[in-house]
Amino acid sequence: KMAFYEEQLMLFKNNNDNYQKIIKELREQNKQLNLNLAKYKNASEENKKKTEEKYKSDIEEIKKNLENKIQTDDKNYESKINTLSEEIKTLKEKNSELEKELKNKDIYILAIESSCDDTSAAVLKNDVLLSNVTASQAVHEAYGGVVPELASRAHQQNVVPVVDQAIKRAGITKEMLTAIAFTRGPGLMGSLLVGVSFAKGLARSLDIPMIDVNHLQGHVLAHFIKEHEDDQTAPPLPFLCLLVSGGNSQIVKVNAYNDMEVLGQTIDDAAGEAIDKCSKVMGLGYPGGPIIDKLARQGNPHAYKFSEPHIPGLDYSFSGLKTSFLYNLRDWIKEDPDFVEHHKEDLAASLEFTIVDILMKKLKLAVKQTGIKHVAVAGGVSANNGLRNAFHDHAKRYGWKIYIPKFSYTTDNAAMIGITAFFKYADKDFCSIDKPAFSKVTFK
Repeated sequence: KMAFYEEQLMLFKNNNDNYQKIIKELREQNKQLNLNLAKYKNASEENKKKTEEKYKSDIEEIKKNLENKIQTDDKNYESKINTLSEEIKTLKEKNSELEKELKNKDIYILAIESSCDDTSAAVLKNDVLLSNVTASQAVHEAYGGVVPELASRAHQQNVVPVVDQAIKRAGITKEMLTAIAFTRGPGLMGSLLVGVSFAKGLARSLDIPMIDVNHLQGHVLAHFIKEHEDDQTAPPLPFLCLLVSGGNSQIVKVNAYNDMEVLGQTIDDAAGEAIDKCSKVMGLGYPGGPIIDKLARQGNPHAYKFSEPHIPGLDYSFSGLKTSFLYNLRDWIKEDPDFVEHHKEDLAASLEFTIVDILMKKLKLAVKQTGIKHVAVAGGVSANNGLRNAFHDHAKRYGWKIYIPKFSYTTDNAAMIGITAFFKYADKDFCSIDKPAFSKVTFK
């Protein structure tokens, strides 16, 4: 057993020596690994430092390049800005000189009106009317109203001679024209197209600007037409205008030539249309306005009563009046087939009185609501004697300052288109050649 133990002990010693040897080797390897790790760590720090230094160097170089580029660009931009400033200054000086020249230079505007059945041309020198030529179309009388196709054909026949006469009567040549104005709408599309197309062609051939005009705006501004330099009859702004014609019945507040507010308007038929239709029912012919006006002067305005509408606010309605007139007339004719012939003066006077009364009641209300006592009337119906008398009566009773246009400026005419164009020309409000005519619109 002792021998066995000694043998085992010897084995343990040998194993222990081997273990110690292995441990020593492992320690040596560990030591070497630590040395290598330290080397790697030092190398990594150095690389990191070198990398950071390189990045810093690159960034500094980029910054330097950018600063140099910015300085160069700034100098270039400053040079360009200075150049542009000089050019702008030169252009402003030239523009100022041109404006002075234009201010001292007379403006000649040719205006063309063709919205319905009157072909009209006018020439204005600045805001003074030189000529106003109108060709009416009698062809529609046989039909009791305007036939659009016939109207447009008549415009085609009339537009050239009418424009030619307007230019000749103005004492100028077409080469002296500064701009051409035309009615763009509202109106009959076929009729409008004749005037619009002619204006565009002539303006293009003369290389001068075009000015499009709203027909309703033209009627209102007819009060600003001057027949001589000293004419000071235009209403001051703001003013109220009763615009009444065959197609429109409106109360307009005029704040400026290009700022018009419709306070009230017809919700169905216009006053002029009601007169024409009632005249037609009576068999008096077309156009009914002048016929009714003439007969009314000889009749009793209180002979017959017709229904008046009860529309809230400042709006109008005339369809009920037409129906009332038709039914009453039908009943009267049953009793007396010659009733119209025997009573046409009283019928005309009563009809006129009723329509004028409807118009003036709402206008009086508009004056009360706005506090504006400068009141004008415009449009075809403004030629009516009963309406003009009512204006004078209200002026005396309520202290209105009234403005009634000359008879020649009540119906469709080119003079009103020309004066509107003059105001637009002053604002350089010109029209491009691609703008089409429009048949329905009120105010822009």
